[in-house]
Formats: sequence, structure tokens, C-alpha cells
Amino acid sequence: MDAAMKKNLQKIACKVRMGVIEGTYNAKSGHPGGSLSISDTLTYLYFAKMNVDPANPDNSDRDRFVLSKGHTAPALYSVLAQKGYFPEEELKSLRHIGAMLQGHPCIHIPGVDMSSGSLGQGISAAAGMALAGKLDNKAYKVYSILGDGEIEEGQVWEAAMFAAHYKLDNLVAIVDNNGLQIDGKITEVCSPEPITDKFAAFGWHVITMDAHDFDSIEAAFAEAETVTGKPVAIVQKSTKGKGVSFMEDQVGWHGTAPNKEQYDQAMAELNAQLKELED
Repeated sequence: MDAAMKKNLQKIACKVRMGVIEGTYNAKSGHPGGSLSISDTLTYLYFAKMNVDPANPDNSDRDRFVLSKGHTAPALYSVLAQKGYFPEEELKSLRHIGAMLQGHPCIHIPGVDMSSGSLGQGISAAAGMALAGKLDNKAYKVYSILGDGEIEEGQVWEAAMFAAHYKLDNLVAIVDNNGLQIDGKITEVCSPEPITDKFAAFGWHVITMDAHDFDSIEAAFAEAETVTGKPVAIVQKSTKGKGVSFMEDQVGWHGTAPNKEQYDQAMAELNAQLKELED
């Protein structure tokens, strides 16, 4: 990836993180930790990878995205706002009664392809979309992000079996392996490890990547494009709360909103990062 493109993506990702903090602060609830850990990947998908157009969000030939770990909607909403699906100002009304942006993605929101939140159901819907693409002879790809805690759900593995059986090589699942879920470390709650071996055993092509390095992200998705005859699982090593010092790798920020002091500190840190990228 050339330096100019990388820097542009880093700047967008920083703004996406600001949107996560803005939304959860104004909502006084939400899930910042896992939203921050997927901000780089979402930025890459929407600004460098997927065939999507905010001016024509229902184009039948568009690539699809399903946020299977739907509780990290603040990150998806923020990247959709950056892409131009709706004004950034909407982020401040996150989870407010009557507002467009509720706690989990809803299909009525511009740019959202599937309502999600019940863990395991998003990847199942994504597999169905991918099969529909095959049956309709469409060229679109379906991308879905899952949590590493989410894959403790049995429904995930039913979807994995289904996708391999139907050779859904138009499906790419990204597992956000930040190592933490609401109750603690995934290895202590109900370990899904070894994640790569499990997906491989279910017949998927498995790739690993650094979730916060755009060169690594680009290489992973480039490899995914070469795979035929089977679905792809990208297991991304990430840091929960990435980009905000006091949130990084802290399980307590799974589902806690920042107060005013924490909001000010987080935004100051992100603004400093953005300024450094713009200099």
C-alpha cells in the first residue's frame, strides 16, 4: 500500500474512533471497546475494498456487510457517517428514543444490510446472502465481522458448516480476536481457541492479520480474493479499546460509556493522533 493511501486510511480510522466516543458518550451507554478494535478493518472495507455507494445504497450488485457482533454498532455507524450515508451529527443521538441509530444495527438505516445483535445470527444471515449471490449469478462479496467471544455460540459453527458445504467463496468472515468478552478473557470464560484450526477444520481457508496495520489488512484481503471453492475466515489480532490509552485491553470498557472527563481525555488523545497524521 502506498504511503499516501495508508495515511488517508489512518486519518479516516481516527475519525471513526472519534465517532465511537462521541456516540457512546452522548448515549451514556454502548460498547466502545470492541467498536474501537474493529475501526481500522471497517475503514479499510468501506474506503478501500467494498463496492458500495452511499448515493445508491440498495444497488443489487453492491458488496454486502453484516456486523455479526452487532453491539459494536457505534463503529459501523461512525464509518457509515464518514462514508456519507448520513450526517455525522446523527452519531450524537445514538440510542436516544426515536433516533435513527439504535443500540444494534437495524436494516432501515442507510448502508445497513442486516439487522443484528443476537450473537451468531449475523454470520448466518451473511451466509444466506452469499448463497443468494451464487444462485443469482451475482459477483458481489459478503463480509461479516464476528467477535471472538461470539464464536462461543453454536449457531456460528452451523453457519460455518453451511458455508463450507455450499462452497461460498464469496463470503469472508472476519473474527475480531481481541481476547476479551463481557465477562473477562475469552480463554477463561469459554475458550474458542484455537480459532484458526477450528475454521480450517470446518473447511474454510484461514488467514491471520494484524487488525491495526493497514499493510497487513490489505495483504489479508488480497489473499482472500485468490481463494476459490471455499469461504474465507480472517482472524484478526486486535486490541480492545484501540486508540484510547485508558481503554486499551481493559475488559471494563466492553460495555461502559465514557463520562465527561473520560470523553475529554479520549477525544484529546484522538485529536492529537489526527493532528500528527495531518502534519
